[in-house]
Amino acid sequence: MQITKPTKAEMMRELRDYIFITVGLISYALGWALFLIPYQITTGGTTGIGAIIYYATGFPIQWSYFIINAVLMTFAIKILGPKFSIKTTFAIFGLTFFLWFFQMLVNGPDNTPPLILGPGQDFMACMIGAVMCGAGLGVVFNCNGSTGGTDIIAAIVNKYHNISLGRVLIFVDLVIVGSSFFVFNAKPDFTTIDAVRKVVFGLCTMVIENLVLDYVMNAKRESVQFMIFSKKYQEIANAIGTQMDHGVTILDGHGWYTGDEMKVLCILAKKNESVTIFRIVKIIDPNAFVSQSSVIGVYGEGFDEMKVKIKDKDIKTIKS
Repeated sequence: MQITKPTKAEMMRELRDYIFITVGLISYALGWALFLIPYQITTGGTTGIGAIIYYATGFPIQWSYFIINAVLMTFAIKILGPKFSIKTTFAIFGLTFFLWFFQMLVNGPDNTPPLILGPGQDFMACMIGAVMCGAGLGVVFNCNGSTGGTDIIAAIVNKYHNISLGRVLIFVDLVIVGSSFFVFNAKPDFTTIDAVRKVVFGLCTMVIENLVLDYVMNAKRESVQFMIFSKKYQEIANAIGTQMDHGVTILDGHGWYTGDEMKVLCILAKKNESVTIFRIVKIIDPNAFVSQSSVIGVYGEGFDEMKVKIKDKDIKTIKS
């Protein structure tokens, strides 16, 4: 079997992914170290399990997280493929390090986490921490990585079914957050009401985190459709095709008022490619008429995969 040497563009794309994964991990770890751990707020995932163990026993959160994920990684290797698993392994080691590093950096001499927002600011801490964690997770997932744990379960489900990652994580993590009640209720300095409050803050954190996760992921996936009317359609199509390595469809048009025949370029692109397309059009034909519209979803080569389950009876019905 011949091994294909990766191109320079592929290597740069992989390097960019690892840089962004690192940025996402830093955001996630800071959310925990600065806001969630000091105010004893938990959330879902293996990090949430580690937090519950930490609140109950004092065992460092990063080591619980690492041990649990070392077991779960076997599933990622088999189902999600080696590339996902390599990036997930990188993320697990990276997050373990950043959780340890930022706690060491901010904790006091007696290893007590500081209340940087002041006492009684649990809700504000859960809001800020959830946004930072959700944004970090979104960046990691957009780069085909994962922080492990229930993220692996969510990614497996998302691979085969068109269900948002945030919703999958919410259902998986409900049990984890709910179990924190028993930990806090067992503490002598916590009343039952205090334990319920911690669960409520945990649920708020979980919901906000997953909403931000969905927002970050959908922002990258969002697609747009261009309809370009120009006499220099061939030059514009060539420039978009060669410079952006992008497909272009040429449609036949007919002007109602003038009666002239014309060509119309139809382009489906990612939203973040819009500026490049506008720049190309403006350079070649400043007088071109351009229509840009958002589309709900684009599926196929170069875009999202059609995630629908096909049964044998469906194949027989269609082909019969």
